[in-house]
Amino acid sequence: MTVRSFFDSNVLVYTDDADATEKRERALDLWETHRRAGHAVISVQVLQEYYRVATAKLGVDPSVAIEKVMLFRRADVVQPGSDDVIAAARLGIEHRLSFWDAMIVHMAMAADCAVLFSEDLQHGQRFAGLEIHNPFRAGS
Repeated sequence: MTVRSFFDSNVLVYTDDADATEKRERALDLWETHRRAGHAVISVQVLQEYYRVATAKLGVDPSVAIEKVMLFRRADVVQPGSDDVIAAARLGIEHRLSFWDAMIVHMAMAADCAVLFSEDLQHGQRFAGLEIHNPFRAGS
């Protein structure tokens, strides 16, 4: 059985963060390991958030960020529909998550992922069969 792993945008952003060397190296290694194994999953939202943060906050040249988005889309990219928006909104209410975090969690669950790599959510938290894992936490 293949263990699918969903990547939140914050992990992908670290692949370009020159000021966070350890996190950058960890993010690059994690991404490449899971992508090469065919386990990496992202959503369209993750691509959008990566592009916005990389260009606006890290100062990545837009053309370089576009190339990076093209590389990231080599993973399994899931796209939400209107039913996903409703399900995520309900998930957010139930678990007191922001709507955007709920969209990430819901899309990871909808894609049958066992792990969601994220720095923004609570490490070890579970949503049905999905477990949140902060790859930058000490001991991870």
